[in-house]
Amino acid sequence: MKRLSIRKWMLVCLSLFLVFSVVVGCQPGDKPPVSTPVTPSKVKYPITVKDMAGNTVEFKKPAERIISLIPSNTEIAYAIGLGDKMVGGTTNDDFPVEAKKLEKVGDFTINVEKVVSLKPDLVLASTMNKEVEKLKSLGIPTLVLDGKSIKEVFESITIVGMATNKAHEADNLVGTMTKEKLAIYQKVTPIAKKNPKKVWLEIDPTPMTAGGDTILNEMLEVAGGINVAKELKGWPQVGAEKVAAWNPDVIFSTYGSTSQIEARPAWASVGAVKQKQVFTLDGNTTSRPGPRIIEGIKEMATKLYPEAMK
Repeated sequence: MKRLSIRKWMLVCLSLFLVFSVVVGCQPGDKPPVSTPVTPSKVKYPITVKDMAGNTVEFKKPAERIISLIPSNTEIAYAIGLGDKMVGGTTNDDFPVEAKKLEKVGDFTINVEKVVSLKPDLVLASTMNKEVEKLKSLGIPTLVLDGKSIKEVFESITIVGMATNKAHEADNLVGTMTKEKLAIYQKVTPIAKKNPKKVWLEIDPTPMTAGGDTILNEMLEVAGGINVAKELKGWPQVGAEKVAAWNPDVIFSTYGSTSQIEARPAWASVGAVKQKQVFTLDGNTTSRPGPRIIEGIKEMATKLYPEAMK
């Protein structure tokens, strides 16, 4: 039987990914095209799937016993209808509620023996999981997913769909997320152009932030905000005095209470603090590169431009 590469199937979703370059260049009043998902035909097995680390895995049939090693992958699996195929997860899995009942294989450190005992025919891992090579050496089909951008989140969803005969569901999810993302962008852009707001994204009280090459920065831009640390890369620590000099209009915290932020002496004259524009975001929807990133974008947009999001 002819084997089908994931790369061929990724071409089906190419129109969805290209829409992001259109969005970046849109001007106020423009109407970015909303791409209609193209539903792939039923997947034929065996199929060779290439993951986001460049590894290839052959599936002779759709995966039936799935373990996820990171919450975002767990959310992807449930979102495309694989709840009844899930046999294991981590102690960090809390969405959907059904995921809390999964057999636990660890937290940030994975118990490989426990994984083996559950006899999975697919493990959904991430680039952060150090146990990937060990799992592969034991012959356990393991797909490494990543989510450093919205496009990569979409690719992750597509890859999981191909390995589990849920390509149709994955394509529909990507299409829905694309439309919702564009809808938010269109609502806030006219107001954001007239009243741009500088934002400090705080993900840790050190303080640590998100640079311009992160998915959190991309989400903020869709929501109409301007990251004051966009010239930085990765997840850097920035001195309080430097942030004060940037004088953000809005401060978002993804980890908890805003009281300690508002109490920093160096930030007493910062516009966001003076105008009481310091907000807490849902840390899960803004930090997990999965289906709920759209909720994270919507929350940011609503706090930045509530009049546009009514």
